[in-house]
Amino acid sequence: MSRNDALRAARLRAGWRTIESAAAAITEHGQALLDDRQFTVSARTWRRWEGERPGWPAAETAIVIHDALDRWPEDLGFTTPPGWIRPEHHEEAEDLKRRAFAGVTAAALVACPVAPQHVDPALIDYFQQQLEGHYRADMFLGPHDLIGTVSAQYQLIDKLVRSAKGETRRGLLRVGAAYAALVGWLYQDAGDMDGAAFWRGVTQEIAVRSRDPHLIGYSLVNQAQVRTDLGDGPAVIDLCEAALDDAGRLAPKVRVMSLQQQAHGSSLVGDRAAVDQLIDRADGLLPSVDDDLPWGNACRRTPGYLEVQRATCYGRLGLGTEAGVLWPQVLAIVPETARRDRGVYMARQATAAAAAREPDQAVEIARTVATIAVETRSARMARELITLERAMRPWQDAPIGRDLAEVLAPVTERG
Repeated sequence: MSRNDALRAARLRAGWRTIESAAAAITEHGQALLDDRQFTVSARTWRRWEGERPGWPAAETAIVIHDALDRWPEDLGFTTPPGWIRPEHHEEAEDLKRRAFAGVTAAALVACPVAPQHVDPALIDYFQQQLEGHYRADMFLGPHDLIGTVSAQYQLIDKLVRSAKGETRRGLLRVGAAYAALVGWLYQDAGDMDGAAFWRGVTQEIAVRSRDPHLIGYSLVNQAQVRTDLGDGPAVIDLCEAALDDAGRLAPKVRVMSLQQQAHGSSLVGDRAAVDQLIDRADGLLPSVDDDLPWGNACRRTPGYLEVQRATCYGRLGLGTEAGVLWPQVLAIVPETARRDRGVYMARQATAAAAAREPDQAVEIARTVATIAVETRSARMARELITLERAMRPWQDAPIGRDLAEVLAPVTERG
């Protein structure tokens, strides 16, 4: 048997008559096995696996293939990479997941007691200044290079909180909530939704302990962001409405964040009118954002912030033409240095082009996005490319569809 025939034969034995049904079945199997709703194998990926150069699947995907087909990838025609050691029992995979999650939680769950120490109030300013630097670095580096640094600093803040008194303690709690929110965002951008949800919960706990209504509202928006990525529109709306329950007490920035996130929830439930109404309300508040809070400043730091949200919501609603008008306007003012954000926006622009039945434009944009996705290792960008792939299905057997498969292959090869 040639290599592509081995996988094809295994697919047929499993009762998966077409490549599309195989991709759907392995995706469903993997999501259940790994308890990960983000696990996806596309028809394009499976088609490449049955080709002459199948490459090698990611480690978790190899485990899913074995569990579904009772054979390891090297027995199915995949090219074994150097250093591959097959895990013979699923307990090893579960142990790997447990150890990974232990790493996620270690910085937030330091055992008490800690030795008492003097805590100088000047440390609050120190951590706030460091926080702004982390925000800038995230724009350039992406999540993986920062998670360890930021979570270690949160661990130090948590240790200091246990010794600090009075306003110094309250100030450290406030900055600690901002650090926890950033760690949660980094895990979310890296595609680890378990880690993101955990750290969003930490953010909310610390915000409540700080008694700061602005931070409590901010923490609810953070929770809503996770729910947006999970596609849970009603939960997004619930959380944002809760954040806005006492809107009069909230800084305009927090209200802007809550309104625009609620717009994302509305797009998930198909309510275009609410999307426009909520973003227009947020736009009316934007000139009032003038606080000196060190966190949540994307609405000031991101060029075209609200139009980014509107275009994203339009894309989610399937309004390709409307989104396609907005994305060039946004990208014209987003600096080239913000590569991760530009890559995400361009991927959404490509999807809008496909929805507007402009596949050639979609593939041309995807060429640049694929390069940025490999450089930044942003799972969020990779997910946007999966959405693009779905939008391009009408052309999957045409030359332009094969061009897209070639363009996205480097992203797929990363797993």
